[in-house]
Amino acid sequence: MNVLILHQFYNTPSSGGALRSYYLANALKEKGIEVVVITTHSQSSVKKTIEDGIEIHYLPVTYNNRFGFFKRIYSFWLFVWNIVKYSGQFRHADVVYAISTPLTTGLAALWIKFRYRIPYFFEVGDLWPEAPIQMGFIKNPFLKLVLYKLEKRIYWGATAVIALSPPIRDAVQKTAQGKRVYLVPNMADTEVFNPEVKSEQLEEKYGVKGKFVVSYIGTLGLANGLEYVIGCASLAQQKQQPVHFLICGDGKMMDDLKREIRNKKLTNISMPGFRDRSGVQEILSITDAVLVSYKPLPVLETGSPNKFFDGLAAGKLIILNVGGWLADLVDKHRCGIACNANDPEDFLKKLKPFIDNPMLLMEYQANARQLAETSFSRKIIGSGFTEIILNR
Repeated sequence: MNVLILHQFYNTPSSGGALRSYYLANALKEKGIEVVVITTHSQSSVKKTIEDGIEIHYLPVTYNNRFGFFKRIYSFWLFVWNIVKYSGQFRHADVVYAISTPLTTGLAALWIKFRYRIPYFFEVGDLWPEAPIQMGFIKNPFLKLVLYKLEKRIYWGATAVIALSPPIRDAVQKTAQGKRVYLVPNMADTEVFNPEVKSEQLEEKYGVKGKFVVSYIGTLGLANGLEYVIGCASLAQQKQQPVHFLICGDGKMMDDLKREIRNKKLTNISMPGFRDRSGVQEILSITDAVLVSYKPLPVLETGSPNKFFDGLAAGKLIILNVGGWLADLVDKHRCGIACNANDPEDFLKKLKPFIDNPMLLMEYQANARQLAETSFSRKIIGSGFTEIILNR
């Protein structure tokens, strides 16, 4: 069996970033399936490599987390166009696995299906176009209608849809009633991330010795609402709470966040920048709680963020500023807290019991690791995924 994966943001451990598609590809490979990946890089020509037994084709399509909305859209369409030009080389594939975002990757999968008669699965990690519509990026009523129709067409064209969360599954089923939809959430990398005793040397390196460390690790984008972190840090400093925030990553809001930190003279928040896999391990080893932050919009409560599952694997207290299925999950398993995204006071109020009571913190951290091992490990998620593909 041969599977062709289409993912604009395919990463490997050596490059850093989200590794879901890499682990899904490896799960297929371990079942004896030949896997070929089409992705992108910012160089000027096509590049082919083989890494961990997986053939990867990099198309020359530039993308950066700091791009504005319309520049991102151009990059998404360019990826589709390059796949259309390049896909004839892969007409021997038995199945295409197309990963969004962006939604437009589904257009490439549709093209391959009708041109070469290759069926496709479509993975939905974020609800498009609902997310940019709720964010206010898309306002034209006609464009909204076109994009909703495109979404529905892509779902119906797929052999099945893979949803990363229960609310995404429900939304897809509502849009394309009767379509097969499987739930395959993100995975907790329990082999790479483990609970660790804090290293005094690393605490001194990051200036957090004796502090309760809250880390945000991920994209610094408009959707992430990281002004919330600034508000929480400002209030914690004002009330002399022993909390230190680490913001790791890159994105459009990087410079704005740095400016706000300077303007407010905050000494309890640091921005170490983007970190590769080993760098993330280092940050998590001195972290007490992992923060998952989004703007308070309904569509942003439906996601399945990598940072959440990495936090579980590392055995960290989870802090959310959103409701939805993740908030229900941490409440049920007593491994985290959900705070009001519009009220930094609520953050400090809910965090204080864990600052004051190390035993309570350890209990919640242990529950987080247990949830990772029993429900979201790479082995569990990968096995379920390969069964879906094999039994198509």
